[in-house]
Amino acid sequence: MPFVVPQFIERKPKVVGPLTFQQFIFIGGGIAICFILYFLKFPFYLLLLSCLALVGGGSILAFGKINGRPIFTMIKNFFEFSFSSKMYLWKKGGVVSRAIKIEEAKKEAVEKAPVLSIAEKSRLKNLAARIETGKR
Repeated sequence: MPFVVPQFIERKPKVVGPLTFQQFIFIGGGIAICFILYFLKFPFYLLLLSCLALVGGGSILAFGKINGRPIFTMIKNFFEFSFSSKMYLWKKGGVVSRAIKIEEAKKEAVEKAPVLSIAEKSRLKNLAARIETGKR
């Protein structure tokens, strides 16, 4: 019996119309700030420029992607990397000490190896001589 495997599990739920909650906050936040600026009686050209920048920036944050990843995630990762503590270590001695350890292990293996006795003749020659002479 085949099982149904859920697909598209990486999608965020659409909360407000076709927008996810995060997209709604970005665009809605830009519009809300523009609304507040309207009531603060800014000159029209400053209001227009600031509203274009705020709503455009919110739209870029909501819908923009770089290499398939949201721009907001890229910005968040940039600041996390920039302000987190970093420690880079380089140990040149680590590689050399490992090589020395290997050489020492080889020397110890040679020293611990059993001492071989050298026969006068090889075992095959010795066996051939026994067969020819008839000795057991």
